Amino acid sequence: QKKPNWIKVKLPMGVKYNELQKLVVSHKLNTICQSASCPNIAECWGKGVATFMILGNICTRSCKFCGVKTGKPEKVDWREPKKVAESIKILKVKHVVLTSVNRDDLKDMGSSIWIETIKEIRYFNPYVTIETLIPDFKGEKKIIDKIIDVKPEVISHNLETVPRLTRMIRVQAKYHRSLEVLQYIKYKNHHIRTKTGIMLGLGETKEEVIKTMEDVKISNVDIFTIGQYLQPSLKHYPVRFFVHPKQFQEFRDIGLKMGFKYVESGPLVRSSYHAEKHVK
Repeated sequence: QKKPNWIKVKLPMGVKYNELQKLVVSHKLNTICQSASCPNIAECWGKGVATFMILGNICTRSCKFCGVKTGKPEKVDWREPKKVAESIKILKVKHVVLTSVNRDDLKDMGSSIWIETIKEIRYFNPYVTIETLIPDFKGEKKIIDKIIDVKPEVISHNLETVPRLTRMIRVQAKYHRSLEVLQYIKYKNHHIRTKTGIMLGLGETKEEVIKTMEDVKISNVDIFTIGQYLQPSLKHYPVRFFVHPKQFQEFRDIGLKMGFKYVESGPLVRSSYHAEKHVK
């Protein structure tokens, strides 16, 4: 489908953008901003904010919406935690978002690298706040406990879509398992803020979106994000429709009335959008 005029993506440019780009290349780092072709890369990188993606840039899962490559993952780089931490120090950021590809090929699903990265960030940057955008780790509570124990300020895990479309869009994921992950985090440590998000334009109805928001609120999630799905390539799931900004505003109003602390809702909103505000 042709994109409507409210889907406007800025061209990447500026001093901060160039600085961050050079750093990512020189330290051989991955960012979800690049791998998933995020439309906000110009805005976020222009502010010196990036979402670092650890454990390589090849995923073991094949979600039909995602721009990250699927295949045989790279070997684990045990220098990565320190490289990420040092990069954050150079950039002088106050808030960092970490995410990763799914590593179902590893016994611990990559949790060791997750923990080491968070510890290294804390060591090199004691005043930085951290958001971890985690996979579902197949719902393994012992692995989720490891993330909770290092106490990031925010733990995110995205539902991505409504229950009816989950098995079609997130082939190896389960809607209720993702909800259980979010519930469990809050149960284990109510001080950690929890966050999730969905994309619109995949074929969902307004009623399904509201019901999903209700499911999330019942799970004691603090922050909810809603954005427009944009097809990464012709091989990916097609955009069924574009949602008008007024509808996004309506969903935001509904979410705030439900009691969410924050609701980010707009055509170009992504999980990490305005993430620095969500720790306040």
